[in-house]
Amino acid sequence: MDSARFPNRILWIALFLGLAGGLLWLSGEIAERNAIARLSAETRGAAILRQAYLKSEIERFRLLPIALSDDSDLVAGLTGSQAALRALDRKLQALARTTGAAQIYVLDASGRTVASSNWGSERSFVGQDYSFRNYFKLAAAHGSGAQFALGTISERPGMYLSRRSRGGGYVVVKLEFDGIEQQWARLGEITFITSREGIILITSRPDWRFTTIHPLSAQAKQRFRAELQSGRGSLLPVQLRGMGDADGRQIVSPADEPRRRLLWQSVAAGEPGWQLNMLTPLHGVESFVRTVRLATLLLLLLLAGGIWILRERGHRRAERAAMAAARTRELRREMEERAASETRADTLREGLRQANRLASLGQITAGIAHETAQPVAAIRSYAANGRLLIERGDSEAAAENMAAIERLTDRIGKVTAELRGFSRKATGAIDAIPLAGPIEGSVLILKSRLARVDLHLPDLPDDLRVMADMIRLEQVLVNLLQNALEALEGVTAPAIRLSVALDAETVLLSVIDNGPGIDPSVQGQLFTPFVTSRPSGLGLGLVIASDIMADMGGSLRLLPSEAGAHFQLSLKRA
Repeated sequence: MDSARFPNRILWIALFLGLAGGLLWLSGEIAERNAIARLSAETRGAAILRQAYLKSEIERFRLLPIALSDDSDLVAGLTGSQAALRALDRKLQALARTTGAAQIYVLDASGRTVASSNWGSERSFVGQDYSFRNYFKLAAAHGSGAQFALGTISERPGMYLSRRSRGGGYVVVKLEFDGIEQQWARLGEITFITSREGIILITSRPDWRFTTIHPLSAQAKQRFRAELQSGRGSLLPVQLRGMGDADGRQIVSPADEPRRRLLWQSVAAGEPGWQLNMLTPLHGVESFVRTVRLATLLLLLLLAGGIWILRERGHRRAERAAMAAARTRELRREMEERAASETRADTLREGLRQANRLASLGQITAGIAHETAQPVAAIRSYAANGRLLIERGDSEAAAENMAAIERLTDRIGKVTAELRGFSRKATGAIDAIPLAGPIEGSVLILKSRLARVDLHLPDLPDDLRVMADMIRLEQVLVNLLQNALEALEGVTAPAIRLSVALDAETVLLSVIDNGPGIDPSVQGQLFTPFVTSRPSGLGLGLVIASDIMADMGGSLRLLPSEAGAHFQLSLKRA
């Protein structure tokens, strides 16, 4: 080896090692940030779906106290009729078994249990005094209440929903979340619900229940322990250690597994003050970072080998050094530009595929809960009214309720079948149908809620028919009417108007309300998944409605309006 070139080679090797170390660190940092950003988007989508499912489970039971509050046996039992109380015990037992409620019981005005679904058990609630419970105090003060706590007899955690009944009593329904917690545990992430104060209530890690994510004062611990019945050892800080942020995203690790990194994502959980939290392992991110660094190292080694060979050849072929160097620089620039272009194209294609998968998954899964919630609530209302009508001997009216229930159950079956086929872009049969049918069906589903608004329906010609699918057009109208009803909360003299405009080929059906209208900040993205102006909304309803209208050869548009919101459906005339 030429002794004059040896120091230069040592210098080049040192520079290469320094550059390689810096590039390896930088590539790992960029890869980790991008991977965490993608994981955060996926996790947020999953958290929104779990929030929607949890909310639907709770809402499924909210109607039970309302339905029972006017029960004739309950009212008679509160006056002291033992026969009515025993009949009520059996009724509550059957209802708990049918609905899946953990317990259903009735309190008198003093808070003492007079009837319970577990009346025949050794641990029956009958005779127990629950006047100290917050759910009783809230119902006594405001007519209804909700509280999460441990059962004083069962010692099992759950959510209590209470409501004042006719006759001065109170109906209480207890929900337990064992099934949801077990399902969360099987999915791999750590999922838990926290209260407004940061107390963990529902969790896939049962040993974390009644710990806190924020420190509480001694006075606050004493008060919450009394409300939750959680015991002296509860309300200690959860064993998590913060490890800094990644672009504003919190990374933590369990105290018993300090090397395990978890991404913490939170969304509102539906109930006031509740948060749904997901801790997602970063082992996939770490594996991806190692792969990127290894690929970078191999690329650097290949590049270094090429440079070294070219340099050695340059020394041996001095006469062609200038030409070879110029050509080498040109080839290297072309290679780098092509590699950068291919990398950008691959990144863009993968981003589009990932966004499409997330949007489709959110529409299919959350859409089932979103589109069937109103018919299920309507079925419960008709069933409760039907039972009262049968008890009163009004069989004709009860039969009408049963017929309405049959129509609604048919609709749910068709809706779920339609949503199951969504991933294959399957569509229902498009046929000439009377426009009056889906309008009457949507008003039927929302009948109880529409009673509080001034509803104007169009006078339709008997022969007016459009090319559509009956059930899916009804879905769109239910969604628009539901949005209008939510927008009219707190509005003086609320009103909804449906109008129809006709020409030779098109029918334009408008749904107009006199609410506050659509927030200008979201109007441009109104039909984009997960875009909404409502704190509790999922941002999926209008997306699904727009897709349905497009599949039927029509369209859904938001039109300018001086007051309220004006949505217009365009349909082909049959």
